[in-house]
Amino acid sequence: MAGEINKDELTKKMSDNLMVLRTKLRLKQSELAEKMGISRQAFLEIEKGKRTLQWNVFVALLSDLLTHYGIYTPELGQILNITTERQQ
Repeated sequence: MAGEINKDELTKKMSDNLMVLRTKLRLKQSELAEKMGISRQAFLEIEKGKRTLQWNVFVALLSDLLTHYGIYTPELGQILNITTERQQ
């Protein structure tokens, strides 16, 4: 279906690039884990590829990054809220 989100692909790409992202943001594992709402241990397992990044954690991180960089819009917030509500 056109416009459908490939959640597995997006979470895999984010997982594969967590270390690069964390380094660019100059954050410790524990700091980025806190922003994602997960434990440092869970973050470490995701970063090492031993655990799958869950969609709700991906959305939490994405929301925080968009806010951090000042590109979070009300419209995007509505989309993210709709997406997270569907997951519940």
